[in-house]
Amino acid sequence: MVESWRANWGEELPFYYVQLSSLNRPSWPAFRDSQRKMLNTIPAVGMVVSSDKGDSLDVHPRAKKEIGERLALASLSQTYKRSNTPYGPLFKEAVSKGDEAWLTFTYGEGMKSVDGKAIKTFEVAEIPGVFYPAKADVIDGKIRLTSDKVKNPRYVRYAWQPFTRANLVNKAGLPASTFQSVITEE
Repeated sequence: MVESWRANWGEELPFYYVQLSSLNRPSWPAFRDSQRKMLNTIPAVGMVVSSDKGDSLDVHPRAKKEIGERLALASLSQTYKRSNTPYGPLFKEAVSKGDEAWLTFTYGEGMKSVDGKAIKTFEVAEIPGVFYPAKADVIDGKIRLTSDKVKNPRYVRYAWQPFTRANLVNKAGLPASTFQSVITEE
């Protein structure tokens, strides 16, 4: 679609999209992750997260104003070159250090939980597909993950529920995107 619109307009128009919100549909975490990955494959695009504004029974989030404001922040930064934070934390890399996984994020400055409680919905695995909840701590601008059930973390995912209660945000209050990844060894 992006290629078609750009071809018809004859220029590389900036293109912004909204990641699928939370909804009780089993395939949605994987689809949200594929939307996140498009940021690295299509030039001059931006994506805002809406999973925190979803409704478990309604595909259309009612929080249109907040989502529109997120799109405006992205556009102001990316298209108009303003110096604001355009997105929530976007996963960059995961590295294992013994029984811990350390994650870095683009736009991760000031990461915390939006509700002041423990950061939720991170999971780690040693074997593909066998995930366990992980305790997440923000240390020196990175996320450290640990789990009593995983001694050698090799896989990580976040907000991997169709309707998620994920609560990680950055200092701008923008939510992190759903993702999954392989963890590399240090």
